[in-house]
Amino acid sequence: MAEMVKKATRESYGQALSELAEEFPQVVVLDADLAEATKTGIFKKSNPDRFIDCGIAECNMVGVSAGLATCGKIPFATSFAMFSTGRAYEQVRNSVGYPKLNVKIVGSHAGISVGEDGASHQCCEDIALMRTIPGMVVLNPADHYEMLAAVRAAAEHHGPVYIRLGRLAVESFNNSDDYKFELGKGITLRDGKDITIVATGLMVSRALEAVKTLAEQGIDARLINIHTVKPIDRELILKAAKETGKIITVEEHNVIGGLGDAVCGVLSEEYPTPVVKIGVNDTYGHSGPALDLLDEFGLNASHIVEVTKKALGK
Repeated sequence: MAEMVKKATRESYGQALSELAEEFPQVVVLDADLAEATKTGIFKKSNPDRFIDCGIAECNMVGVSAGLATCGKIPFATSFAMFSTGRAYEQVRNSVGYPKLNVKIVGSHAGISVGEDGASHQCCEDIALMRTIPGMVVLNPADHYEMLAAVRAAAEHHGPVYIRLGRLAVESFNNSDDYKFELGKGITLRDGKDITIVATGLMVSRALEAVKTLAEQGIDARLINIHTVKPIDRELILKAAKETGKIITVEEHNVIGGLGDAVCGVLSEEYPTPVVKIGVNDTYGHSGPALDLLDEFGLNASHIVEVTKKALGK
């Protein structure tokens, strides 16, 4: 059993890059003047000759990354999600996605939990944007160990990858001896027969709290952790739908274009199933303490419990 760790996945990302540096000499890291916040500074400290600060110029950063990829490097282009996926979307699409270059786009400080930075920085559209780019793998790891594994998997995968990082510290739960990370494969964290909760990223830990509360109230909820939103684990989702009959999706992202829509896309094509989506309901965030905002937007365990009971008619 690995050690329990409470850490933000952005910190785990910086640690993972530093640990992989010797094994993957092709890895280079680019940042847009945010190395302290995104934690790429950890890599910079140990590998200064493989770190490029592009300044507050994310579009240029992605272009530089594309050029490096054509020379055999594995660039990790990092900024806040609002800028690495939003401001630089055209460059990601045309300079990385279209030629299928081996660039890893990384978005830190995603979602409502950015807190006081407010609506301009609370990117709840990044997963939707990256899902639309053909060939782009989309990763949203949920804790320290999952992020370590995801960064390694991204480095090993040849082709464009998007990795979403969180700002808030999260207790690790993927620290069991049988933990296994595989691109495109979800993880069943708890089995259950009454209903299935499918969560991603920061919301997985909150969904874990919810299923424990539901169990105390006699509701046997299955919990699936989707760390790879694209390609999504169709087989696991279909199996859960057939065995439990109802699905709740939970994400710190707009309910349009994210995990919920990805799950609905699978089920509507192959096994129509009632789905209730918990997320940001087509609105902007606003400034405030991160934990308070998560509660305000219903991104907490108690709201997951409430929605689940309502879906079951209880």
